[in-house]
Amino acid sequence: MNIILVDNPEIREALLPLTFTRPTALLPAGIGTIAERWALLIPEANISFLTVDYLQVKYPACEAPDALLIPGHIIPSPELAAKVRALAPGEWIQTSAGEVISHGRQLLPEPKEAGLEVTAYRLLTDIFRLSKERITADFDLLTAGRQSQPLSPSCTLIGPADRLFIEEGADVEGAFINTRQGPVYIGRRSEVQECVVLRGPVAIGPKCRVRAGARLLPGVNLGESTRVGGEISNTVFIGYSNKQHDGFLGDAVIGQWCNLGAGCVASNLKNDYSEIRLWSYGQQRFLRTGLQFCGLIMADHCKAGINTMFNTATVVGPGCNIHGAGFPRPYVPAFSDGGAQGFTRVIFPKFMATATEMMRHRGLEISEADKSILKHLYENL
Repeated sequence: MNIILVDNPEIREALLPLTFTRPTALLPAGIGTIAERWALLIPEANISFLTVDYLQVKYPACEAPDALLIPGHIIPSPELAAKVRALAPGEWIQTSAGEVISHGRQLLPEPKEAGLEVTAYRLLTDIFRLSKERITADFDLLTAGRQSQPLSPSCTLIGPADRLFIEEGADVEGAFINTRQGPVYIGRRSEVQECVVLRGPVAIGPKCRVRAGARLLPGVNLGESTRVGGEISNTVFIGYSNKQHDGFLGDAVIGQWCNLGAGCVASNLKNDYSEIRLWSYGQQRFLRTGLQFCGLIMADHCKAGINTMFNTATVVGPGCNIHGAGFPRPYVPAFSDGGAQGFTRVIFPKFMATATEMMRHRGLEISEADKSILKHLYENL
């Protein structure tokens, strides 16, 4: 069985700047990405992606004519996966929003099912807005029939023990863990240091480090190899990023290979409690969100110096280096270098040297495909 997770152009545009560097289905949705959840629910499937041309060099699509074609922004449930697995060639399902899930490209005249309600990312803010719900759903899915590593007696657990799961090899000592309002999941080979507070729902991915005294509040989701400290609330880290020191993040999404310096803070609420507007790449203007809380949205390979301050609902494009006193504007274009006093263009060879060195610090080498994607973005943004 082949599954192709297809990028919808309008949805992909709505999820920029995070989808500049990945297919939509590689966005986190609970304890893992959308694609990883499909792989778990339909383990016999070979999963590939159909996305924009410059990303296909890293994420090529399967050529099988009878593949299952699924919009990449739809988050699967066990019930949806069962419906998809049961589709015969030519059969298709239509969601209540008009999306089509099909077995092959030659379709029967009528859908097998229409008006199906699904959970999906359609707005950039959905990623943090759905975080608590997705962590809770995935906790039940991933822990069924499995045994948690025992909690060290140096820790304090408040709430039901069956809402805590610690993967084998995780190091958790001296932490305060509250599961009364939601589950807490700690991934393999992660380290949770002393005096850390975890208030569920919280998900900590593999090989993460939560530094002493950190406070992770409901909705925090750390992707693989993320390192954090300070106060964080309802924030999704895609992975391989650092926010290791004091400073607040709330209702935010942070891409891969980002570093937030000591004392970096980001507002998620306006002083007058008014509705928040967020920059739209598609419409090239600020749009209403209907939300009162929205923090920092930061794309991949960004850096913020010590004591950097971000206004409510700041959107930062990929490859930026932000530093200096004051608040930068709430939209920072890709590959910008500077801060409140103004920006210049990042020098590409210097940017690539920094990206390469950061990846080496995690034991990884930047691939030729990654270089191609970043070069394309630099030349076209």
